[in-house]
Amino acid sequence: MPQVTLTVNGATHTVEVEGRTLLVELLREKLRLTGTHVGCDTSQCGACVVHVNGDSVKSCTLLALQADGAQITTIEGLARPDGTLHPMQEAFREYHALQCGFCTPGMVMSAIDLVQKHPGGLSEKEIREGLEGNLCRCTGYHNIVKAIAAAQDVMHGRRAELAPAAE
Repeated sequence: MPQVTLTVNGATHTVEVEGRTLLVELLREKLRLTGTHVGCDTSQCGACVVHVNGDSVKSCTLLALQADGAQITTIEGLARPDGTLHPMQEAFREYHALQCGFCTPGMVMSAIDLVQKHPGGLSEKEIREGLEGNLCRCTGYHNIVKAIAAAQDVMHGRRAELAPAAE
């Protein structure tokens, strides 16, 4: 059986996989990182988004063998070792940008990549367009967009901390 070696959340793993094993299956079943969700099996929903070499990727569309040698970050790898949340995670919490939470890991991972690729900032329209590959069946996106807008200022150093959400 072929082996794949990849670095996930800073730890290197060598795992035997079948040639047909998807990255999402490796993460969830072999490494027990279950924060990456499988929502649709058709790469439509974005619940399985992780970062592969710094870019957001739907892990249900990538064979594990294609990730050999890659740096992978999952939702579990975002918080600091002391438990401090990533600014995007904190913004989702502060702005109530989740309800059931199923889409949240993929949404957060996509949002981080979106913000990182736009250091000049994003408008509400650009944020909404940037999330087109992620589905949320609960929130209607309003608070998700507000959270991303707030987190982008912290991520780009324009604010030291999140602006409080309006009550």
